[in-house]
Amino acid sequence: MKPSVIDNAIEYVKDIFEKDFSGHDYYHTMRVYRMACTIAEGEQADMAKVQLAALLHDVDDIKLSPQTHENKDRAQSFLKAHDMSNEMVLSICNIIDEISYVGNDSVVPSTIEGKCVQDADRLDAIGAIGIARAFAYGGNHNRIMYDPDVEPKMNMGEAEYRNHISTTINHFHEKLFKLKDLMNTSTAKSIAWHREKFMEEYVEEFLSEWDGIR
Repeated sequence: MKPSVIDNAIEYVKDIFEKDFSGHDYYHTMRVYRMACTIAEGEQADMAKVQLAALLHDVDDIKLSPQTHENKDRAQSFLKAHDMSNEMVLSICNIIDEISYVGNDSVVPSTIEGKCVQDADRLDAIGAIGIARAFAYGGNHNRIMYDPDVEPKMNMGEAEYRNHISTTINHFHEKLFKLKDLMNTSTAKSIAWHREKFMEEYVEEFLSEWDGIR
């Protein structure tokens, strides 16, 4: 049987992210893909667009591939190689372009497909796996876990957010604890509530152990 474009996209992202250790690995992409599909079913979104945008959402991420980010070169190349129409390519690249959290300049996606993928990506940034990914990313970028003398920087715009160097614990306050209230769909909102509660308990425990209380 001839592999489908989805099968090929899965292999494509596996090749790109198989050796990533920043929390943006192949398994992150697959979790986002599966969650986006679940959300899309409930929202009656265009499943093909959601699937492809979810699978390709990190291939041109500015943190991971800054040289291809602006024009979404990798995503465009893959889609055009699989005979996607110009309209489909543009639609998927637009979804990808609207996903990222960039502080106060983050946007609400303009399509329901974009909302599904953004919610799925943000859900993977919170909860137990979100905690693990935060520390993996911090360690990968030589960030310290915590410094009680460094306060979180709140209300940053895109440029400041992208260039800001903080601690991993501050990252919870600067981004992760904000995501629950930024979810677009009812499915994501219900999942996010539980995951945020778990993170709050974790940070409370972390700080208690840091201070030698427990």
